[in-house]
Amino acid sequence: MAGYGYQYLLVNKPSNMAGQRKVGIIGSGLIGRSWAMLFAGAGFNVVMYDVDSAQLDGAKVSIKQQLNELERQGLLRGTLLAEEQFSLISTSENLSEAVKDAIHIQECVPENVDLKKQMFSKLNDLCTLDETVLCSSTSCILPSKIFTGLRRVSQCIVAHPCNPPYHCPLTEIIPHPETSEDAVQRTRELMAKIGQEPVMVKREIDGFALNRMQYAIINEAWRLVEDGIMTPEDVDKVFTTGLGMRYAFIGPFETIHLNAEGTENYMQRYASSIRRVSSSFGPIPTFDGKTLEHVEQRMASRIPSVPDELNKRRQWRDDRLVALAKLKKQMDS
Repeated sequence: MAGYGYQYLLVNKPSNMAGQRKVGIIGSGLIGRSWAMLFAGAGFNVVMYDVDSAQLDGAKVSIKQQLNELERQGLLRGTLLAEEQFSLISTSENLSEAVKDAIHIQECVPENVDLKKQMFSKLNDLCTLDETVLCSSTSCILPSKIFTGLRRVSQCIVAHPCNPPYHCPLTEIIPHPETSEDAVQRTRELMAKIGQEPVMVKREIDGFALNRMQYAIINEAWRLVEDGIMTPEDVDKVFTTGLGMRYAFIGPFETIHLNAEGTENYMQRYASSIRRVSSSFGPIPTFDGKTLEHVEQRMASRIPSVPDELNKRRQWRDDRLVALAKLKKQMDS
């Protein structure tokens, strides 16, 4: 599915889909809520499970507000109105009820390997359909750490979204070594249908793709501050006014290709420089001590590390992601 992820599945007859295609969302935190909205936007019946009724109530309030705001801004996914999408989302404190007859289960519990293993052990036994795909949203835990030994291991897979998922549609798909090709293909197709941009990580690797690249950036950014080369603010500007502007539209390989007369020409010019500079990188930082104190102080002077202020800045971030999404949607069309 080409473009930025806004070439959505057209739901011509949503009433026919109701009751026929159900998705269970396990966990009602920020990621679980985003998944619920994404699946509802494509016309799926969604049941969101959590152990805390108050958490579920808060999730429904938040989802309704977000859907209405997205509709107001013209960025609501799918063809259904916000009210219609919201009506497709229900909640349950009963895990069996949440997964019964679901064609896809999206787990969104906290990033703890033991907790996830316990949850998938339950899901393995509670699913009522033979074809149900059991999917984890884990950002960094290897599939083999979660799924190995399950009876349904061939139907288990990871689909890790970028945060916030609604505005950053990338979804990494990582199979367990025993995941069937059918489960891989169905998951990839499903992610595309709900407007995400699926990318395949062909075999499990620590950190997957997104975090491996992100951590490489964090490591060098931290070293530049720790060595007194740059301030945290100026490091951020390297991305907000430089790399990030082009990476919003093209990735590193296309950047290489366009910054010379093709990839081969680029490497003829710059490969030796890349090797030389890369060999000067220092050891992996420990992310503690005086540098941590310094970075925290500098960042908190702009954005106090308290919930209200952080949430304000997150909203600021999301507003800009929405604006960028609008631009990309216009340009792609």
